[in-house]
Formats: sequence, C-alpha cells, structure tokens
Amino acid sequence: MIKITVNNKPVEVEPGTTILEAAEKLGFEIPTMCHNKELENHTSCMICLVKNTNNGKLLPSCSIPVEEGMNIVTIDDEIREARQTGLELLLSDHVGDCEAPCTIACPAHMDIPTMNRLLAAGKFDEALRVVKQNIALPSVLGHICPAPCEGACRRKPIDGAVSICLLKRSAGDEGVYDEKPAQPTGHKVAVIGSGAAGLSAAYYLQMLGIQADIYDKAPMAGGQMRTEISEDRLPKAVLDREISVIEKLGVQFNMNTEIAKAEFEQLREKYDAVILASGLITDEQKTWGISIAAKGFDADNNNYLTNLPGVYAVGNTLRPSKLAIRSLAQGKEAAAAVWQMLNGKAVVGQPMKFNSKFGKLIIPEYAQYIKESVVDDRFEPGNGMLAGFTKNEVMAEAARCLHCDCRKIDNCKLREYSDRYGAVQQRFYYNERKPVRKVFHETIVYEPEKCIKCGICVRLTEKYGEPFGFTYIGRGFDVEIGVPFNESINDGLKLIAEKVADACPTGALARK
Repeated sequence: MIKITVNNKPVEVEPGTTILEAAEKLGFEIPTMCHNKELENHTSCMICLVKNTNNGKLLPSCSIPVEEGMNIVTIDDEIREARQTGLELLLSDHVGDCEAPCTIACPAHMDIPTMNRLLAAGKFDEALRVVKQNIALPSVLGHICPAPCEGACRRKPIDGAVSICLLKRSAGDEGVYDEKPAQPTGHKVAVIGSGAAGLSAAYYLQMLGIQADIYDKAPMAGGQMRTEISEDRLPKAVLDREISVIEKLGVQFNMNTEIAKAEFEQLREKYDAVILASGLITDEQKTWGISIAAKGFDADNNNYLTNLPGVYAVGNTLRPSKLAIRSLAQGKEAAAAVWQMLNGKAVVGQPMKFNSKFGKLIIPEYAQYIKESVVDDRFEPGNGMLAGFTKNEVMAEAARCLHCDCRKIDNCKLREYSDRYGAVQQRFYYNERKPVRKVFHETIVYEPEKCIKCGICVRLTEKYGEPFGFTYIGRGFDVEIGVPFNESINDGLKLIAEKVADACPTGALARK
C-alpha cells in the first residue's frame, strides 16, 4: 500500500491508483472533462490539475499514479487560475450557445426554445408549465410585450423571427396548469402594489410556500395594465383571468388600502419582508426612510434589497418603464431573494450562469439550422392579432424554431466548470470563428464546433467494436473528430450512438 496525504488527510491506496481516485476515496471532488471511468486515461483537458506541495508541481490527477509520501492539495489560488486558463483555452475554440439568443434577450429569461418544441408537438399544458417558471402572466404579456426576444431571434434575417410573443399567449390561453404551491413555510410577505411587478412577486412567493398579501389603493388589481392599456390591445377579461389564477393560489388581495408611513411601519413589524411594487414613488413614500436614487428607490441591482432590512423595491419604484416584462422579471427575482433571506442563504437574487455565445449566424449557416426546422415564412394569425393563433397555427409557427439552445444546457461540464471558475470566453479570442455545422444521426446530433477533442467518443467506439466509429481527422489546429473514410455518421455509429452522446462532456454529441 502507498501512503499519501490529500488536503491534510492521510489515505492508503494500492499501487497504480491515480491521484484522482485517491482523492475520491476521501470524498474530494476534482473536476474532469476528458476522464471516463470506462476507459484508460488520456490527458488532454488539464482541468483536473492538482498540486504536490512537496515540489510545487501541478499534476493532472486523472492520469498520474500516486507515489509514496505525496502531499496533494486539490484547490488553491494557483490551481484555480490554471483550471480557469485551461477552460478559456477550450472556450477559444468552442462555437456554440448555451442558451438561445431569444432567452438571453428576454428580461424574464424564459426558456423559449423548450416552449416552442412543446407547442410544436401540441403539448400546450407542458408548454404553459415552462412559461410560468419565469412569467406569471403569460396571456397578458402575449398581448402587450414588445417582444425583445423576437429581435434576437436567429430566424429573423432568414424569413422572419418566430412569433414568440403570440406563442407565449397561446400557451397561456390554451394550456391547463394546475399550479401546486410548496408546503407553507409559515413566513409572510407584504407586497405593496398589484401591477405587473407586484403580481409576479406575489405569485412566485406563494409558489415557494411564502404567504403573499397584496396591498393597493386601487379598487381592482392590475396597476397600469388595467388603467393605461386599451381594451382592444389587452382585453380586461384576459387580465382578470390571470389575476384570478394568482388569487386561487392563496394570495390575499387588500384593495382600496392606502399605505402611508405609519401603515408601512406596521407592515414591516407584521411581515417577514416587504416588497415595494407600487409604481412611481410619491412624495409620501420619500418620507419612509428608504434611500432615493436618481429616478426612484435605491436598491441592489441583483437582489432588489433597499437600505432598510427586509424591504425590497421592484418595477417602477426603481425607475419609470413601460416594459411590463421587465417588472414581471424583477418581481420574480425579488421573490427568490426573499426566499434566500428567509432560509439563511446568501441574498443574491437569481444570478446568471455562464453562457457561451458566438453571435449572429452567417448566411452559409442558415441551412445548417434549417435542417431541424421547417421551410416556412413567419405565420400571421388568420383571425387577426387580437384573436391570436389557432391551435394548428401555433403548432406550425412553433415548428419554425431553429433550436439554437444547447441540448445539454443542464449537464454540460464545460458550462458548469466555466461558471465555477469564472472563465472568460473571449480571453483567447480568434479574429474569425469556425462556421457552425450540424450532423444528424438517427438518434443523436453531432455539432463539431462544440467538440473539445477529449477523445472519449473515439475510445468508446473502439472499445465497443464499432465498424467505423470515430477517429481524429486532420492535424494540428485543424484536427477534428469524425467518421473515417468519409462514411456517414449513421454508418459510423451503429451500436452505441446514445452511449457516446451521453458520455460527451459538452453539447457536441447529444441525443435528439
């Protein structure tokens, strides 16, 4: 047996054991990308670096066997920097989006591609569930949102952006989603204001098991959505229906209730937190002791916390805006921040995860994306904009989505580690990126420009006896993974296509 120390903990292991395996025996996690437990080690990514403090050397833990007396550290500033650099080198050659441009452009960060896929398949209930993860009033927003997401749609320069806003409205109109809030936590939050931001905050608080009580001086909920938007643009029946859904969850509406300084102080004493969503701040509110910025209350940009403990400000209380989707997004994020506070977590709101992106498509790439879409121009509702799409029109328009999002958005190691180590995608930037390609197998999709050349797929196809399999093609910077002898990917992967896709550490190989 060989004795070594990992992070000041001694361990005995068999000769031939790698540093990675020794660390795992003690419960220490070391990031890996090119490592696969089915295969012999093939060091390439250098993300698994650790340090032997006996000599100060950095070592790839997945392939270096232990030696007697090693004193290993699995993380320190030097290791963290080395891993960050390794990730940035991989990203410099990585052409792919984690999240679709439309999702990034949406202030509420709605998962638009997933909604589109579900609508194209006629799964309206499932599509509504996806929408309401980020938007509390989908039908309302489908009528009034100026659709910044459509401005970012990759299909826009080809034959018109996908009609995302109308599709979102259709999910709200046609889908049935019986929301079930989390178990009550016993916490209570007061929400001052029943406009877009207040309704959104109350909805997500209630879904988190936190009792939300809305207070508003108006006789009916809805704020400017009720008072400033005409019936021919937003029918009041649509607004009332979506507000009633929120009320059925248990949100308490206290209308015709004026909140002055004395009442505000009472709410602070009675509730665990207060969210201010009352619109443009008044002279009265300026006496409440909350710091004022140039255009409204002064609050943290990420968690919306003001200078008063437990008091949050969202929507037009921060700055004037006609964009209801932005107010809805802030309400949702404030609810998350309140939940974090009440559960003793760091109050950070909803931080953005690392997102790889490569910019606009070039004309030769249009055909690559159309491969898994349909060749149709943008549909317009046959019965007019106010009526919206029929179900058949919804399915046809949703099918135009180019699926720009990554299929492994939630389990891509490159994204996970880039986020963890603060990698900067553009640090080793080339002047010209490689053009995107998509290669379709019967059950998987291969996107070569997302490949990090780890070789896992090559070694797996060799191990399992694929007749052709994958191999390295080309040399130097031009090397890529492909099927030899110009065979098709269907011929190359006849036995273990899905196994290879699942083993890929990025979205280069993924199930359809």
